[in-house]
Amino acid sequence: MKKKSYITLLFSALFFLNAPFAMAQISAPGSVGSTPTQYPAFQETDSIFVFCTENENQQLAELQASTDLEGTKTFLWEKYSNETGTFEFYFSESTEATESMISALEDGGYRATITQGETTTIYRAWVFNSWYAASANVTDSNCESFKLISDFNSPELNYYDLEDNSELQVFKDVNVEWKEGQTTIASVQNPQLFNPPPRDTEYTFSVYDQFGCETTTTTTYESIVTKADFSVDPQNGEAPLTVTFNNQSENGDPDQYEWFFYRDLDQIKRESENSDQPVDSIMIVAYDENPVYTFENSGTYNIKLVSKKVSATDSNTFLTCVDTAYIEDYIVVDTSFVAVPNVFTPNGDGTNDEFIVKYWSMQSIKISIFNRWGKRIHFWESNNVQGFEDTYLETVWDGRLGGRFASPGVYYYAVEGMGRDGEKRKKHGFFHLFRGKD
Repeated sequence: MKKKSYITLLFSALFFLNAPFAMAQISAPGSVGSTPTQYPAFQETDSIFVFCTENENQQLAELQASTDLEGTKTFLWEKYSNETGTFEFYFSESTEATESMISALEDGGYRATITQGETTTIYRAWVFNSWYAASANVTDSNCESFKLISDFNSPELNYYDLEDNSELQVFKDVNVEWKEGQTTIASVQNPQLFNPPPRDTEYTFSVYDQFGCETTTTTTYESIVTKADFSVDPQNGEAPLTVTFNNQSENGDPDQYEWFFYRDLDQIKRESENSDQPVDSIMIVAYDENPVYTFENSGTYNIKLVSKKVSATDSNTFLTCVDTAYIEDYIVVDTSFVAVPNVFTPNGDGTNDEFIVKYWSMQSIKISIFNRWGKRIHFWESNNVQGFEDTYLETVWDGRLGGRFASPGVYYYAVEGMGRDGEKRKKHGFFHLFRGKD
């Protein structure tokens, strides 16, 4: 049991008999809240003090009567009996102290009479030991939702009209609240939550009232669902493009992953436009947890991951929860191209010292360089190009012939090949070799 706040509330009550200048005061140290009585018949108003306790057996209620009378006086405490409708003796003391306290009180109404000679002051108050006991549980768990179930007990705070002994009840304004961590997720007793989390999650149930009395209890949702998620590296580049798929799914069964690799998006569209039949859009299906796949051809590719979680139910059957994730952006494998420089300067200054034929996403390529008399002086060919970075050195001419520097002047090139997008690529023309340094 927790106490939201600890407030000492003081309420003055002036009841004078034969002593118009005597003042009395009643307080309830340790009470957490107070409210006035709502007697329908009795003409006066008393204070109701509430104390928060851990359970029904704990009694924290206490009252303190104080006066400004000096010298010896008598404090007479009485407790209201709803059986007789009267106040009956509870405790009495004669003392020179200006205050008297009674503690560990049962619920009920109390009256204090302070007497000194012919001076008598009377005041009343009601006290209640209020508590809450709560329980919480998870039920009806499935792939789409689950329920948080709670129950709680708390005593009624009943008092009586001092005129006709009719029973009255203190309004506590009880509220309930469910939290996940510090976030409130529901303010009803038995909520149904959709989109269950893919991890075991603790939920806290609280019940509290306007006086600050409350209790909390927790229950744990044991997840039976999975959340599919993945990342890729790289997501674009030239063909052939080798991509690593990093499975970031939560709570999926390791042997239940399915990866769907779709064919080139443009190819699917072209086939769909020319056919009234469904087009098979799946290229392959993989079942590895973290597959590595090489896209041999240019194109735009979609990827889908299906994650599954299989759980046993109370009825000795199995429930399979499934979640699907698509790649946020397509994997783009670039189209083919060939680029040839028109000048290079093999003078050893570290800049433009090599004649480099650059290409991208080529399946096959043939590179020839000729001098001004038509003699081929450099040649390279491949029918299974594995990317420009892998074959960079083979495409390079360093400006030497048989170990000697080639003469400055005009040379001729011819490049032809097949791209991994099915396009033929051809380039030919002249380039200049300059030897001197600026």
